[in-house]
Amino acid sequence: MESRPADKEANFLTLERFVEHAAAAGARVVVFPECCVSGYWFIRNLTPDALAALAEPIPDGPSTERLLALARRHQVSIGAGWVEAAEADKFHNSYVVALPDGTFHRHRKLHAFEHSLIRSGSEFTVFDLPGGFRAGILICYDCNLVENVRLTALRGAEILIAPHQTGAVRSRNPHLMGLIDRKVWDNRHTDPEAIEREFRGDKGRGWLMRWLPSRAHDNGLFLIFSNGVGVDDDEIRTGNAMILDPYGRILAETWKAEDAVVMADLEGALLADATGRLWLRARRPELYGPLTVPTGIECDTRTLKFQE
Repeated sequence: MESRPADKEANFLTLERFVEHAAAAGARVVVFPECCVSGYWFIRNLTPDALAALAEPIPDGPSTERLLALARRHQVSIGAGWVEAAEADKFHNSYVVALPDGTFHRHRKLHAFEHSLIRSGSEFTVFDLPGGFRAGILICYDCNLVENVRLTALRGAEILIAPHQTGAVRSRNPHLMGLIDRKVWDNRHTDPEAIEREFRGDKGRGWLMRWLPSRAHDNGLFLIFSNGVGVDDDEIRTGNAMILDPYGRILAETWKAEDAVVMADLEGALLADATGRLWLRARRPELYGPLTVPTGIECDTRTLKFQE
């Protein structure tokens, strides 16, 4: 989904069209990208007053109410994200999954960096979906740390909902993604091969394939990867939405240079004997105490992100 910066009405209309299409096709869970309602990368340049004007409370804000109404109307579970206004002038990069019965679950990004006033969350989010699956949410950078995915799995998650805004990210490291020229995106209809090479190459799918399947495989999880696509301030998001099974196999994906939907049936029978679930049972917790002890190399995510 390509979001417009700060245009919640336009973004919600896009979201509603997708939900209607997905529900008509039989979807039971519909997952949108990180900050799809508010817009994303422009946030870093907002003044404190502009950030406050963009943010809204959860659950008492209009976006939560509208998402809950949409879930009830179509009888599907829907995930979407925006900037949350929390207590005492604190802000979070948050994601809400609205359920058909009118309840909801909120995840606050654990490794937030988008603005100096956006705080990182401190809780994992795992809950039951209608129909029997247990789901967890991790937002973008949260998935980079294997500990976060493992803890989500240990709390019983069978599906990882993974909303992102990534691909073609600016970096000084030549071994990371790097930018896509805006002209390549603008010329996508006249030269579709050029943008497809970028989306499928190391700035998009190629980079994802280095690590994303292992998060599903190593923890025995289905993984729903939803990502922005197209212009995101001064970067181009690469889409590449995909659904993976607990063996890390891709069930459905897209590399289209446009808004697109991917759908797949999740076979719960795959979970019990998945390799990652066997590895969870082979754990030796008595060895892992050092994982909770600071080593001195830890650094704030925002500092690390803007050093890349």
